[in-house]
Amino acid sequence: DPRYLRKTLDDSLKNLGIERLDVFCMSRVDPHIPVEESVGAMAEFIKEGKTRFISLSECSAASLKRASAVHPLASLQMEYSLFSRDAEQQGQIAACRELGTAMMAYGVVGRGMLSSAAPRLADMTADDIRKRLPRFHDENVAANMQLRTALEARARNKGATLAQLAIAWTMAQGALSDTFIVPIPGAKSRKHLEENAGAAALALTAEDLAEIDRIVP
Repeated sequence: DPRYLRKTLDDSLKNLGIERLDVFCMSRVDPHIPVEESVGAMAEFIKEGKTRFISLSECSAASLKRASAVHPLASLQMEYSLFSRDAEQQGQIAACRELGTAMMAYGVVGRGMLSSAAPRLADMTADDIRKRLPRFHDENVAANMQLRTALEARARNKGATLAQLAIAWTMAQGALSDTFIVPIPGAKSRKHLEENAGAAALALTAEDLAEIDRIVP
């Protein structure tokens, strides 16, 4: 709702103690409000100087195109990783390429499944969203750990960690699809931050990418 968006924006500016955001992102499309109405309101925030750019998160390719017809969007945020390829199959990456919109990829290390130590369902707190994800359920863990082990071997051959391989793969998909894909991995420690940043120096060859795709199609 435009009123809710405005309140959220004003609250953010107040809480941050600044006069303008770099980008204001609407995290979900409200099924009860046309996306054109929401984006039209966000475009007004740019005219008012309260944000430089606007973007969307977790929307369909069709909604992205409808929204972009109202005002250009800086980016689309989607979960995208070796373990989550919906953005390929549902057309969001193709739509981003067509519109010249960047894609911000979250969950690039499979929500932890492709990090240094795969999280266990038994160790997750009750409010952990991963408890609802099938990839962590007992009946799937054994198969996913086999995939993980094969990917780890490929990473070692490249002198990299599994997380670095996963992040570098995401960036490589941007080059392959002629789309600007920006991975946004989380980092709960300086060690993780430095490990993630190291992925930028990891060059994956066509052979590497073919082998990775064979392991995790």
